[in-house]
Amino acid sequence: MAFKNRKRNYPLYESTKFDNLRTMVENVANRYPDRYAFTFRRHPSDEAPQHLTFRECEELVRDYGTAFFDLGMSGKTVAIIGEAIPEWLLSYTAVMCIGGITVPVDKELPAPDMASILSTAECEFALVTKTTYKKVQEIRKDLPLLKTVILMDDGDFAGCRSLSDLQKEGAKLFRNGNKAYFEYSIDNSALASIVFTSGTTGKGKGVMLSQKNICSDMEQGMYNFQITYRTMLVLPPHHTFGSTVNFVGHFAQGCEIYLSSGIRYIMKELKEFRPTHLILVPLFVETFYKRILSTAEKSGSLGALKAMIKVSNGMRKTGIDLRKKFFKPVLDNFGGQLEMIICGGAALNQDVIDFFDSVGITVLNGYGITECAPLISCNRNEYRKTGSVGIPIIGGRVKIIDPDENGEGEIAYKGPNVMLGYFHDEKATAAVMDEDGYFRTGDYGKILMEGDDQWLYITGRLKNLIIFSNGKNVYPEEIENDIQGVYGVNEVVVYAGESKSDSTKEVIVAEIYPDYESLKMHNIEDPQKYFEDEIRKINQKNVSYKAVGKVKLRNEEFQKNTSKKIIRFAIDKSVD
Repeated sequence: MAFKNRKRNYPLYESTKFDNLRTMVENVANRYPDRYAFTFRRHPSDEAPQHLTFRECEELVRDYGTAFFDLGMSGKTVAIIGEAIPEWLLSYTAVMCIGGITVPVDKELPAPDMASILSTAECEFALVTKTTYKKVQEIRKDLPLLKTVILMDDGDFAGCRSLSDLQKEGAKLFRNGNKAYFEYSIDNSALASIVFTSGTTGKGKGVMLSQKNICSDMEQGMYNFQITYRTMLVLPPHHTFGSTVNFVGHFAQGCEIYLSSGIRYIMKELKEFRPTHLILVPLFVETFYKRILSTAEKSGSLGALKAMIKVSNGMRKTGIDLRKKFFKPVLDNFGGQLEMIICGGAALNQDVIDFFDSVGITVLNGYGITECAPLISCNRNEYRKTGSVGIPIIGGRVKIIDPDENGEGEIAYKGPNVMLGYFHDEKATAAVMDEDGYFRTGDYGKILMEGDDQWLYITGRLKNLIIFSNGKNVYPEEIENDIQGVYGVNEVVVYAGESKSDSTKEVIVAEIYPDYESLKMHNIEDPQKYFEDEIRKINQKNVSYKAVGKVKLRNEEFQKNTSKKIIRFAIDKSVD
């Protein structure tokens, strides 16, 4: 049961105006000079965390920028490869402040893929960490344009400049009158970052973003949210959801950001840092949800939890809200102060949203795409709808291209945050921009109007669409959403099966990675039969052409990119 506040036209929240990242850094340092900007540990085993204030961050960005300008980085492409440490985020900022072009790279990529990105983007500089140094050194011989590698964290590696030393050089230059960092005139509309998409359905492209794209997305987007002032960065910084929303959007507002040491430490960090809101992708939210239910089931308290939710929801209808008291043991797992989760990147099951709402955590489901820097729409704190990914950010508009009889078609978006284009690929750029300047997202959905507000609903991804020879179209995400509700499902992907022996055979396959431990707890000895029976029930509710014809079980989770999205093209889709 979802308790939705449906307030149309309620006031916009406070947002900070900034045209570029240099203005952003200066503004927040002047407003909150002594407030913590970052809290972090150099190593997960460190007894106490370290901190950087907004004033200290401003000075570091200035020193980095001065040194980078002196190195000749202005106008050049600069790869940034590593985990979320302060130096990654501040270097990313400094490079763009002096007219350099950042190329955030997934640190988990195999060396050949990393080399391909650096070569394609024509990178002359690379900022690396100790964890990525060896991989870059391995491919350096294949990158004749790469002339300077800079180590962001402490250490002494052959062939590397030290960022710490460069910071000292920049500080000295500045003290001696070098004002190049401040004198450089930033063109807010010029190319500032090339972000290579993660490619869950194929090879990624280089998305060209300007500072106007990034800054307008967060200035306009943050009007929609009543954010709190203590969050965590758990998403990879090379992805726009991490770098733009979690970093730029929150740094600009003076929000303290705890930099997580990695997935394995998150639960411990949540309890220690006690964030008041989080920015997550659905996999994290769903994992938290399943962990809560599994823990309750193992302790024998699942029935009591569900009963308490029913009682609490009934009380809330009469205006009595005791969720913080009733569900304190659940909330304590997140530090006890978590109020809100902003979630985007993929579809999120409504049952999960409703559960968190019932225990006292508001989940605001949204929608974004790298080509839009990335935020397009989101539900608001007091204005949200079941099943929707919300309304467009201020200054943005959506439309549906070639809608069918149900109003469903390809989602297109127009706004100041739409990319400049794909790097060195004018043909691909032309293919996604229509004559009215709308970006064709490749996602299918529909719009429902309420007054002047466009409520956006996502149906599925165009590239995932199953098209049968009889002309029927099936969105696998719809079926996956139904199957996710089946007990014992960890992950599921639905696709059209490919028969090696009969090319005319058409069948919808549901490939499931089960929670074998939970199935065992319920004495389910034949998982194959169990899931076939459960999916048969789902088939009975759907139209015949959406029926799953084959259930495949797997013994390990699906391969994912570092944005925690399943890489669909890596799945073996044979059914023989």
